Amino acid sequence: MFEEYLQRIILITPPILLALTVHECAHAWVADRLGDPTARMLGRITLNPIKHLDPIGALALFLTGMFGWAKPVPINPGNFKDPARDTLWVSIAGPATNLFLAAVFALIYRLFMVGEVPLSTGGVDIYGPLFIMVELSIVLNIGLAVFNMIPVPPLDGSKVLQGLLPPDKAIQYARLEPYGFLILILLIFTGILHKVISPVIIITTRILTGGLF
Repeated sequence: MFEEYLQRIILITPPILLALTVHECAHAWVADRLGDPTARMLGRITLNPIKHLDPIGALALFLTGMFGWAKPVPINPGNFKDPARDTLWVSIAGPATNLFLAAVFALIYRLFMVGEVPLSTGGVDIYGPLFIMVELSIVLNIGLAVFNMIPVPPLDGSKVLQGLLPPDKAIQYARLEPYGFLILILLIFTGILHKVISPVIIITTRILTGGLF
């Protein structure tokens, strides 16, 4: 039992670190490109996972395999030419990067499935663990993208929705922010969140893998 648990930790850790790190790094990089150096000055444009990890968010991703979070990338919208529009692009950058990663791993998965990449060489299972990590990376990246696009503060989806709303409606919506984390916890522990995003993750996975997953 302990060996199986340890094996799972070893196999799932690299995909989780990669998914969370590229998500936050994408936010930081886009913000910098759009004129806000805040994240760059704090050293957040990096693929060093230590700079991005939130212990609770990472643990949530370990336990659920579908949703979790890292430390939010700080931005100063006042540095943007168009604060509403540019904040929207920064918010989309993280989930979009996760979907891109999922697509890359889905392509690798297809190569495994059609035999372009063997699962063993000379009877030695050298690619088996890699194959499992590829599978995990597909689901984790899709899950992280879908989860973060939920329009509940402080998730990316709330910033996207706020950027799309008329100014007066955006101000009203922003008032939910102090209660966002409590709403999120409630959705997670009641199972509502799982019921909502699981079908989306399954459908997206099947599309990217051509129905092979």
